[in-house]
Amino acid sequence: MDKDRTEPRLSRRRLLTGAALAAVPCALLPGPRAGAQIQTADYPPAEWQPASTANYTVSGRPGAYAIDRVILHVTQETYTDALAIFADPQRKVSAHYVVRSADGHVAQCVREADIAWHAGNWSYNTRSVGIEHEGWVDRPEYFTDALYQQSARLTAAICAKYGIPRDREHIIGHYQVPGTDHTDPGPAWDWVRYIRMVNFS
Repeated sequence: MDKDRTEPRLSRRRLLTGAALAAVPCALLPGPRAGAQIQTADYPPAEWQPASTANYTVSGRPGAYAIDRVILHVTQETYTDALAIFADPQRKVSAHYVVRSADGHVAQCVREADIAWHAGNWSYNTRSVGIEHEGWVDRPEYFTDALYQQSARLTAAICAKYGIPRDREHIIGHYQVPGTDHTDPGPAWDWVRYIRMVNFS
């Protein structure tokens, strides 16, 4: 650093220009560059928390593959750790959404148009939207009212968007995927309550 250089002084003109810009309404200022993309969630209440691109397959669903299932999971991790796993390119796993236990907050990690790697079965991955729920299959205290309510609203919105029947044939647990060794969402998950909530959302 050159000690002999002095800080540039703000001229009266620069000060006035700054003041004038501050007074201009945001609507009159130039927008983002053409081609710049602002990431927003497919489901408006959700927060966009992207998975690593190494953990899902880019697609053009439902044109490339029909979407006819919602698959429910339990993270076996905390909400924060699940998001970190999906963001880690070494993990090779993801889901479209994660629902937090405490307040039902929803994060979207993979676009619905893309194929998340959540079911352990390629055919089921291509045709489904995967929703992870914070918690453990043997700790029912994680299945809070807020988690059920917000998850049911999310599932109802997905079913409405893709014409998926709101029943147990089309809203399934990970344990129902052919070839899986998973048990989630587990015996503590209240399916009767959940399907009723989806239908009334």
